[in-house]
Amino acid sequence: MADDGCIFCTIVHGRAEASIVHEDESVIAFMDLRPVNPGHLLVVPKTHSAGLEDLPEDVGVQVWRVAHRLGRALRRSGLRCEGVNLLLADGEAAFQEVFHVHLHVIPRFTGDPFRIGSDARVHEREQLDVASAAVRGGLAVLDALQP
Repeated sequence: MADDGCIFCTIVHGRAEASIVHEDESVIAFMDLRPVNPGHLLVVPKTHSAGLEDLPEDVGVQVWRVAHRLGRALRRSGLRCEGVNLLLADGEAAFQEVFHVHLHVIPRFTGDPFRIGSDARVHEREQLDVASAAVRGGLAVLDALQP
């Protein structure tokens, strides 16, 4: 995938400044330039993947592994952190703004201003079963694509 004009690719290649907290062979983690709270981090694969569809599963596993460790580190950092949100937006409809996969690691505390709104309601089991069958069908398609 092309990385032309991708701000995260410029960080990965050292052509843009970032406050880096972790780097390994496949991912880099740095402070979000527009943090929700102090300590807000982004975990980014080094290879350009616009969304989850483009992200190799092994790299996705490493993104989540690093985010898990960083979430634990935030609680021990001295920064205000009573909880942690891990948030990944995949696609414009999910409010993705930078089209290079990135996982937010957001320190949370009681009374902070960050909110994710929803009008979620309990659904009937039949509706949940229909959705469950659809997802299992999607998994079957993915399994058929495996070599």
